[in-house]
Amino acid sequence: MVKRVVATDDALALIDKLKEKHGPIIFHQSGGCCDGSSPMCYPEGDLIIGNADVLLGEIGGAKFYMHKSQFDYWKHTQLIIDVVDGRGGMFSLEGVEGKRFLTRSRAFTSEELAQLK
Repeated sequence: MVKRVVATDDALALIDKLKEKHGPIIFHQSGGCCDGSSPMCYPEGDLIIGNADVLLGEIGGAKFYMHKSQFDYWKHTQLIIDVVDGRGGMFSLEGVEGKRFLTRSRAFTSEELAQLK
């Protein structure tokens, strides 16, 4: 089964750590402004998900959303959530861990796109 969003083992380990500390969490792919274009991690309930947000899937048991206008640009790619050393977005939970989530991507094959429709 083709997934729109996946996570590396390092990202999954950090997600588990954050869930232990904060309880259920969610992700929202930032569209720019203050934190650039990065995956933002919040305690579940701290970010209001609106009608214009698209649920891409789950990583590590955490739902992953993106605004519809951004999805229109990214719909042909699989998001690969990774983690690197450094400070992340100022509003994202992983910042105090000395880590930051990072979005990598790859284009879906035509076969994968057909499966997603």
